[in-house]
Order: sequence, then C-alpha cells, then structure tokens
Amino acid sequence: MASETHPEQVADNLVVNMTYILTVDGEVVDSTAEGEFLQFIQGYGSIIPGLEKALYGLKVGENRKITVPAHEAYGEYDFEQVANIPVSEFPAEIPLDVGLELEMKDKDGDILFGTILAVGKTRVKVDFNHPLAGKDLDFDITILALRTPTAMELEQGFVE
Repeated sequence: MASETHPEQVADNLVVNMTYILTVDGEVVDSTAEGEFLQFIQGYGSIIPGLEKALYGLKVGENRKITVPAHEAYGEYDFEQVANIPVSEFPAEIPLDVGLELEMKDKDGDILFGTILAVGKTRVKVDFNHPLAGKDLDFDITILALRTPTAMELEQGFVE
C-alpha cells in the first residue's frame, strides 16, 4: 500500500531513483554503474523532457524500454551551431585536433562546449551542438525507489 513517504508510482514532486542504459544507434553510450543509480525530482526538468514524460505512472520495480525522439531529447541537429573560428582565436597550447572537445566562452562570457570537426590553415570548424543532437535515444530503465522530497530538496529543486 502506498503511503505519503513511500509512493508507488512516478508523479511530480517525487524523488525517483532509477537505473538506466542509454543506447544510440545500437551502441551503449551511457549507463548507471553497477550498484549506482540516477536520483532526481520528477517534474523539475532535471532529465531530458521525453524521458521525464515517459516515466509518469511507472511503479517501483518496473522495467521499461523507452525511445525518446531527438526533438524531446537534445533537439534536432542545428547546422547554424557549427562555426568557423579563426585559428588565431585559439591559445597556442591547445592542440587543434579533429574530435577534440573544447570548453569556450562566447563574447557575452557564457560557456559553450564544442567539438572540432575540421582544421584548416586559417580556420577551425567547431560544432556546438550537443553530441546527441539529432539522435533518438533508447533507454532501458528500472525504477528502484520513490520517496517524498525534503522541504530543502523541493526549495532548491534537486536532491541532496
């Protein structure tokens, strides 16, 4: 029987403990480690929207395979997020190698993450899309536990 402190199914404002295996194009790209789990408050946008939406109503102990389309995950691939940046803008100590992941600041001081796609004589092509943009995500999840969050967790919007 469900109680206020031990609810039985996923709903807003509950702490969810779950394990997952994330597969993209048939390849495992992320998972919870053995004995570990993901913990978050449902309904607070802590996980990608399509996965959060698919969890509603799942019960403790339930295992489900969930496919989240790209537009409900990290968005569609946006070619406008690929930039050609002058080589002179990169510090000399950074190896400009294809595939290198970078953390950069834009002109407003906001942090951007990018991946080098190509290196020319005068310009570097950098992709600022999330690495999983444009990809459908296949999750294999198991709900381990649910509980009511503390007042502090609700106020800050994340689990202690």
